[in-house]
Amino acid sequence: MSPLRQSASSSASDDDQRYAGMDEKKRKRMISNRESARRSRMKKQKLLQDLTGEVSKLQSANKNIVSKIDETTERYAICAAQNNVLRAQAMELTDRLRYLNDVIDSTGLAAGVADPLLKPLQNPCPMQPIASSGLFKF
Repeated sequence: MSPLRQSASSSASDDDQRYAGMDEKKRKRMISNRESARRSRMKKQKLLQDLTGEVSKLQSANKNIVSKIDETTERYAICAAQNNVLRAQAMELTDRLRYLNDVIDSTGLAAGVADPLLKPLQNPCPMQPIASSGLFKF
């Protein structure tokens, strides 16, 4: 028999000898309390393992979320820069269009010409009111 086994079996016999002098009720209660404490320690250890696993999962999920936030922030910055470029181009084109319309007006080229391309800021088809057909009554 190995020394470890001997000590385990001897401690069990020591327990029996220790409890031999006690009355049966007290001995059973002490054994029950030890067993209950052992179950409590095992339950606590399992809970700790479960919580450690949950922490791992949550840290991984958090890392994924932070990565997505960083990616989205980068994409937003790119879109904002492109938007600024497009706004500047739109303002430049609007100014050029105004200048060309001023040139056309000042030279008199548009006088009597029905070409809508020479007056791009004018609507070639004026809005006509839509007549009610009477199908819908309010």
